[in-house]
Amino acid sequence: MRKRLVAGNWKMNTDLNDGFLLLKDILNEVREAELEKCDVHIYAPFTHLKIFHNSLNGSGLMLGAQNCHQEESGAYTGEISAQMLASIPVQSVLVGHSERREYCGETNEILAKKVNTALANGLKVIYCFGETLEQRESGEHFNVVKQQLIEGVGHLTVEQWQHVTLAYEPVWAIGTGKTASAEQAQEIHEYARKIVIEMSNDGVADATRILYGGSVKPGNAGHLFSMEDIDGGLIGGAALNGESFAGIIRA
Repeated sequence: MRKRLVAGNWKMNTDLNDGFLLLKDILNEVREAELEKCDVHIYAPFTHLKIFHNSLNGSGLMLGAQNCHQEESGAYTGEISAQMLASIPVQSVLVGHSERREYCGETNEILAKKVNTALANGLKVIYCFGETLEQRESGEHFNVVKQQLIEGVGHLTVEQWQHVTLAYEPVWAIGTGKTASAEQAQEIHEYARKIVIEMSNDGVADATRILYGGSVKPGNAGHLFSMEDIDGGLIGGAALNGESFAGIIRA
């Protein structure tokens, strides 16, 4: 059985003081017994990571970064390398979030390099993929998903897959209040698992967690997570409230 995972992506929210208060709320809400059934990751802004590492030590929660650069080092002003993150130490990194694909022009080729750099520095990876509303309405969503997966993580070895989680983000359901139905989400998750079989093998596909990310809330989380191929969630807005985030974990 794949252990469930709930990952909170705080995006560009909270200053250090407010972030620390939110983290304390989450730690107070999440119970030890729940962590036996569900892994919990916190993807906080870069400015928070060092102090959060100290606070999360021994808590059972994993600390992650929202991005890293594809190169090991160099003249990339303002960027953060995977090696820098590993030295904090951060344990995981998001790669390919839809907002970075759209606003920062990150291509599948760039994201494949980011995946490689993160893994080479001992970080776990959540690799995001998903279609826009236009792509879904035109019937291109399966092709888009397949291309994002093959070009971004299709090169991974069986050993590398042990450190990678996938996250399906229907772009049309992020921050819009819309949510793909559990059946729509399951359809893409099942399809993605079949693509992993093509890229690797049945064993890797069975072991790989695939998260759903798109306006997940405590009220809809249970139904979404009841689907066979949905192994948890990549949570945005609801991760900024300790009670809501804990409610999703309990679901």
